Amino acid sequence: MNWIILLSIGLRLLGVGYSLLLLSRSRDRRFGFLTLLLSFMALRQILTMQTAGAGLDELPGLVVSVLTILTIYYLSKYVEEEANIKTELQRANDRLRGFRKAIEHAGHAIFLTDPDGTIEYANPAVESVTGYEPDEVLGENPRLWQSGKHDDAFYADLWEQIASGSVWDGEITNQRESGELCWVDTTIAPITDDDGEVERYVAVERDITDRKERELHIEAQNERLELLNNTNTVLRDINRELVAASTRDDIERAVCERLTGADLFDVAWVAGRGLVDGSVSPRSWAGTDAATLDDRIDALCATAPTPVDEALGAQEPVFTRVEPGTPEEGQTSTAVVVPLAYRGAEYGVLVVETSDPNAFDLIEREIFAELGRTIADAISAVESKQTLASDNVTELEFELHGIDEPLTDLAAQLDCTVDLEHIAADGDGERLQYVTIAGTTPDAVVDYAGEAAHIDSVQHVCTQDDRELFRIAVDDASLIATLAQYGAGIESLSLTGESGRLQAEVASSNDIRTVVDALRTTYPKLDLVAQREREREVETEAAFRARLESSLTERQREAAQTAYFAGFFDWPREHSGEEVASMMDISQTTFTQHLRAAENKLFEILFGDTVTNQLQADR
Repeated sequence: MNWIILLSIGLRLLGVGYSLLLLSRSRDRRFGFLTLLLSFMALRQILTMQTAGAGLDELPGLVVSVLTILTIYYLSKYVEEEANIKTELQRANDRLRGFRKAIEHAGHAIFLTDPDGTIEYANPAVESVTGYEPDEVLGENPRLWQSGKHDDAFYADLWEQIASGSVWDGEITNQRESGELCWVDTTIAPITDDDGEVERYVAVERDITDRKERELHIEAQNERLELLNNTNTVLRDINRELVAASTRDDIERAVCERLTGADLFDVAWVAGRGLVDGSVSPRSWAGTDAATLDDRIDALCATAPTPVDEALGAQEPVFTRVEPGTPEEGQTSTAVVVPLAYRGAEYGVLVVETSDPNAFDLIEREIFAELGRTIADAISAVESKQTLASDNVTELEFELHGIDEPLTDLAAQLDCTVDLEHIAADGDGERLQYVTIAGTTPDAVVDYAGEAAHIDSVQHVCTQDDRELFRIAVDDASLIATLAQYGAGIESLSLTGESGRLQAEVASSNDIRTVVDALRTTYPKLDLVAQREREREVETEAAFRARLESSLTERQREAAQTAYFAGFFDWPREHSGEEVASMMDISQTTFTQHLRAAENKLFEILFGDTVTNQLQADR
């Protein structure tokens, strides 16, 4: 038998076995086809073994068998490589599916855009960040949710950075579909090809609105705290100036300078309001000049009612805007108009201006209200002090006709004559008026006072000739209280029926118009009939002593002096009246008569010469 044929058959049978082995491993039908082909080739050669020719004639068949084996081998390698590629592709697909699920379920908005910025893909989280559904933004540009909070230069820098291949990261203020503003933490990265050319961009946006609002809230709180600290510093400085000031001009000038000396405010001025036409007249200012101040006043009072009228009418600060008409200061400023009022007394307004439109948002209205009351209180105090201590005073004489006031109502209702004798205050600060009344009975006065709205109590003190002396406690609705609030003193007040006459005095250095305007505003039926400048006669301590001593007899002076040095006036007494009388070698009855006479003369000099010049006993 030809060995070539046997070798060929053997190779083909080997190929069948090899192919079957590969088929069982790979389940690839191509190995099944080769197995079947080799089987037929081997069977054919076996069947033709008896009729085969010379060995060399079968050599091509042997070559075909070898090539078939090689084909199976190389096919096995191809199938193995193909399987590896499929495995890698499967793994890649699995990763891609994982990435897609991650992107789809990510809490951040993720966009893919082409190089021109047109959106090609958007994950579902886009809706929670922008308010738009993913399908709505496809084919759109991210300009769709721009808020206008960033200028063109901001976006130009952003595009320049990502177009150069760099990653941009930062915070952007966007506008949701609803129009609501939101803050997003944004990262934009370019996706490049092998040559470094940008194929598309990927953007990741995280909604940080809640965090940003908390940060802004904390920042606002810090700004408020700093502003309040600065404001408290200014107020402390103002309070120190108010304590040191001796005149109203000093107070107003110091307040304006302190306010504008801080970084908080630009302009401050104090002005008064005319009673007849309501015109606003500046008194002190800082941070501006007189010409510009006139423009500011005109701008402030351009509306009706003016902020000045509103502030003084409601006794509350009024916030407004001021637009001066001058080219130099044409910018709009924010202002607060603070009423300067104390216990119903009006001393004008304080106007504070600033170019910061948000400055007053952080300062409570009550701070300015308290500042206004403090300034007005200080003005009232210095004017009262000036009235009491000044040698030069302005005497004001008024006629009263049916005004609504406790004493005038008493005189009108009882058709009697009422004269004010003295003003004092009790331990609780309640204002007491000692008045003499003629033309009615004590019982009628007590009965009327018990029903009167503004009389708290009344006591009948004594009867002097045909006049009755009463001690009456009244509230702040009285004419006396109004004068006291403006630092005015009183010379006399006499009332008969529905008419009367009042004489008051004010230090010439005080604002006389303020006092007159206040009285006319409170009591429209009060007429000023005379205004006189005079020098107050001030009695020195030495003159008082001399007058007192000249009125005492030798025995009265001895009784008072012995009692004083013996501790008779102390409590408990060091020596009784009987012991002091024994020291003087007189009877106790004689000692008491001399002592009472001396005390009566002392109190006569203190209380008998004048009605009162002291309206500030309650201060």
